[in-house]
Amino acid sequence: MIFKLFKELQISQLGLGNMRLPTEGFDGAVKEKEAREIIEYAYENGINYFDTAFGYVGGESERIVGKILNQYPRDTWYLATKMPGHMMKYKDGKLGFSGYMAGSDITSIAQIFEQQLEKCGVDYFDFYLLHNMCETAFDFYTNEELGVVRYLLEQKKAGRIRHLGFSTHARTKTIEQFLDIYPDTFEFVQIQLNYMDWTLQEAGRKNKLLTDRGIPVISMGSLRGGSLAKLTDEAAAMLKEARPNDSIASWAFRFLQSLPNLQIALSGMENLDTLKENIALFSNPSPTTPAEIELLQKAIAPMMNLVPCTSCRYCTDSCPAKLDIPKLISLYNEASYEKAMWLVDFTLGAMNENELPGACVECGACSALCPQSIDIPDIMKKFDNMIKNPPAPQR
Repeated sequence: MIFKLFKELQISQLGLGNMRLPTEGFDGAVKEKEAREIIEYAYENGINYFDTAFGYVGGESERIVGKILNQYPRDTWYLATKMPGHMMKYKDGKLGFSGYMAGSDITSIAQIFEQQLEKCGVDYFDFYLLHNMCETAFDFYTNEELGVVRYLLEQKKAGRIRHLGFSTHARTKTIEQFLDIYPDTFEFVQIQLNYMDWTLQEAGRKNKLLTDRGIPVISMGSLRGGSLAKLTDEAAAMLKEARPNDSIASWAFRFLQSLPNLQIALSGMENLDTLKENIALFSNPSPTTPAEIELLQKAIAPMMNLVPCTSCRYCTDSCPAKLDIPKLISLYNEASYEKAMWLVDFTLGAMNENELPGACVECGACSALCPQSIDIPDIMKKFDNMIKNPPAPQR
């Protein structure tokens, strides 16, 4: 197992994500026996970083992960969980949940934190995160009256949090703004990071921002929900020709191993076969070479079919609606791939009506200035229709 130094800790570079545990059908009860087999095998074969969150698996993930890990000496494993601010609202001095957790009884941030400690059966969390600091959660996490960050820093000072960070699906600019508000506060950041989202979700830009600031990165979505284990026949053939004995999934983890600032690669491994394969990959490191990374990008290029915007911003100078066209095209590209509108909902939800693609007046001035000859009004029309009539995901 590859171990990387974080502060004074030797942490396995492969971490076990517990967003999905084996269950009895969709939304069914957790199969604790199977979950135990996976977590115990992970621990006994070198994995010492375990990630969970308040709402995972109907709120059961924290309880089960903590229950299983507590059979081992506390100083031999590292537990990470998260404050669910992305699913919360604060108005007129009152807290409440939104989305699928709406209606749950909650009176304070402290109540959630204490409940998490109790559910996990621990006195402290090794790693604690703000869950999905994104555009729609930005105001919640930065609300000084509520004081989420202030409270968590108090818990850190008291030794109940060892290391504080945040996870995020936000755009790069939003992450930068958040870090500027809280300089020298967060010790690590968890982002969706893989060779597909290097472009689609600005993962390359986010990784550079964090690397430049000296903040270690934890990857989530390392296999993009499993989609990077099953590419198109054409893409898979290209990779198999280069490395006949390697699985398609191995390319995703080898890519992550090639990133110097990657601290931990999270993977939600729901069966022992997948777990064993991934442990083997992180026991004999073989990072992708520059030539292999170039091959990866060539293999997936036809799959993405991106609008070729280079963000030169010539178009924005002429737009009478003052739209941030490069941003909207980036969101369109991200949402179009595998029809994954949910990936951009966090950003769209924080934008005003006059910032959305429906505000385009179709004057065409932008297209006349575009070096890539993109029919921008047509893209804006397609994106507007996608927002108003969300397509069903392909997976």
